[in-house]
Amino acid sequence: MPNDDLQTLRARIAATAARMIAQDGADYATAKAKAARQVLGVDRPSPNYLPDNIQVEDEVRRYQSLFQGPSQAARLQRLRSAALEVMEQLAEFRPYLTGAVLSGSAGEHDAINLQLFADSAKEVEIHLLNRNVDIDISEAPHFKGGRHDPVETVSFQWKNETVHAELYEMNDLRGALKPRADGRLQRVDAAGLRALMTTDETLEQDE
Repeated sequence: MPNDDLQTLRARIAATAARMIAQDGADYATAKAKAARQVLGVDRPSPNYLPDNIQVEDEVRRYQSLFQGPSQAARLQRLRSAALEVMEQLAEFRPYLTGAVLSGSAGEHDAINLQLFADSAKEVEIHLLNRNVDIDISEAPHFKGGRHDPVETVSFQWKNETVHAELYEMNDLRGALKPRADGRLQRVDAAGLRALMTTDETLEQDE
C-alpha cells in the first residue's frame, strides 16, 4: 500500500479511536482495536495500520477542543487540583503524576494516575490504611517495559475521584526522570503540577 494511503488510514483509525476514548472512556488499546475493525473491516489488522498512542492522544485533544471545550477544561482543572492534594498527602513517597491528567487529555471517565517511590509497597499501604483510606490492590506493567516484573498498584477514592498509584522501589526513580524522546512530559512532581496549573490559569485569563 502506498505510504500516503497508509497514513490516511492511520489518521482515520486514530480519529475514530479518539471519539471512543473521549465519549466512552475506552482505554487506548481497546479503542484502537475497535476503530481498526470499523475502518478496515477486519478483526486482526496488521500492526502497521494502527496509529501510535501519541497520534491518538492528539486526536483526543482535537475532539475535546471541538466538542467538549469548557466542560473538559473544567473537568481537567478539578482532576489536577485533586491530584495535587493527594500528592501533598503522599509527599514522603516521592509522588509523580502521569497519564491523561498530566497530558491534559483527561475527560469525564479518567482517573488520577500516580507513581510512588518507596522502600516497600507495604509502607504506602499502611500509610493509607492508617488514614482510613480503603484500598484495592492490583498490578500494572512496569514503566520500564516487559523485561521488568509488574508493580503493585493501590487504588482508592479521593474526594469522589479515583486514584491509581503504582508502587515502585526507590532505585526505579533514576530511570523515571529520563525525558521522553519526543519531548513530551512523561511525569511531573507536585512542583511541576503546580507550574502546569499556574500556566493554565494564565492562559484562561488571557483568553
